[in-house]
Amino acid sequence: MAAPLICIVGKKQSGKTTFIEKLLPELKALGISVGTIKHDAHSFEMDTEGKDSWRHRKAGSETVCVSSPERVAVIKTVQRELTLEELLEEFFADRQLVIAEGYFRSDFPKIEIHRSDAHDRPLCESGNEVDRKLIAMVSDVAVDTKQPTFGLDEAKQVAAFIARQHLGWVQNGMWGRN
Repeated sequence: MAAPLICIVGKKQSGKTTFIEKLLPELKALGISVGTIKHDAHSFEMDTEGKDSWRHRKAGSETVCVSSPERVAVIKTVQRELTLEELLEEFFADRQLVIAEGYFRSDFPKIEIHRSDAHDRPLCESGNEVDRKLIAMVSDVAVDTKQPTFGLDEAKQVAAFIARQHLGWVQNGMWGRN
């Protein structure tokens, strides 16, 4: 069974990455094993020119795996962009939760990050939040939404919200059924 996935969405420069950096330690403090997916609309390079993994890929390897006692990294050539479902199944079967940055058009639950100094309006508002699968808003101003709203510095509260709503964490901090 695939781990629950929640997308952290927002317009450019809204603070998605910054909020994820705050959220991850709070989720880990609750004992949750978390993986992350970062959507990149462009092609990217992870391996450094001249390194062995780069040389293997340039020589024709379609999958390059680098393994050490502490980490495993895989660089795999694909014919098309993998879906979130495929990524979950292939790479995150051993995690309790996956946080994806981006994927606004996906059918997965979303938490939107909105900063008023970056944008006038959020992506999701009361008129489209159900269709967009918005489960919460994180903002520095009041937003027209029926979903729970948190401040930009309330990562601990968002972690508890996720744990309760998606992982069966009960109010007193124990795991189990609500």
